[in-house]
Amino acid sequence: MSQTAGHDLSHLSPAAGRLGMVFARPKGLAVACVIGLAGLGWFVLGLQASNIGWFEALCRPLTSGMLSPAAIAAIALMWGAMTLAMMLPSAAPMILTYAEIADTAARKEEPVVSPFVLAGGYLAVWLGFAAVATLAQIGLTRAALIDPAMATVSGLFSGAIFIGAGAYQFSALKQACLRQCRNPFPFFFTNWSTTPRGVFRLGLRQGVFCLGCCWAMMAVMFAVGVMNVVWMAALGIVMTLEKLGTGQRFSQLLGLVLIGIGGYFVVTGFAAHWPGRTI
Repeated sequence: MSQTAGHDLSHLSPAAGRLGMVFARPKGLAVACVIGLAGLGWFVLGLQASNIGWFEALCRPLTSGMLSPAAIAAIALMWGAMTLAMMLPSAAPMILTYAEIADTAARKEEPVVSPFVLAGGYLAVWLGFAAVATLAQIGLTRAALIDPAMATVSGLFSGAIFIGAGAYQFSALKQACLRQCRNPFPFFFTNWSTTPRGVFRLGLRQGVFCLGCCWAMMAVMFAVGVMNVVWMAALGIVMTLEKLGTGQRFSQLLGLVLIGIGGYFVVTGFAAHWPGRTI
């Protein structure tokens, strides 16, 4: 890309041998990064989902106010794996955009920074979100809004989360962050850095944009069951589609769907609390 000319890019050390030559190409590294880390996240989630009984027994002390280090670690690992599984695919357009610019530089024998550095900055933001989500889940479990099996026990609580996530789809902050996620090239071209530290910061900033875009949809997992793999996959696909230039109407239609699901949960929640009342 001619627009990258004149920029002094930072160094990516080439590996030895043919395999090293393949992975020295930024686009190859970017693809390996997204597939490898997302696959790792799904693998860990699959292991935990297949041992849900053990997970429930581990988290049961939280309902009585006891803080189990093993339970906290397991929940933190789960949320960390969830960010890899759900958010890395949605970040693929951003990572590949960076890799295309860097790949052009590499073909000109200019030094470039590995996309892994960019992904590291991006993931640092989402791992921070995972830490906050871990604390939130512990608090919700102790408040008896989530059971030890990580399923919600209140339709009203689930409805409130869905309605809040749907309303956020119409907010100016959501749309501003989404625009940055959909078109990262101007951001990279304007803020291009020549050091690994600088590229890591680019990843951090893109992670913040992505967090501003997707945090409410990630919170929906509290409403549908934190270990609900079907909802994980569905939300991951939806968030990826949002960032592929589907337009504001798609985002707002998604908001209406979320609000509609939330309304259903609220109605059923009231019916469960007052079964003799007609709503």
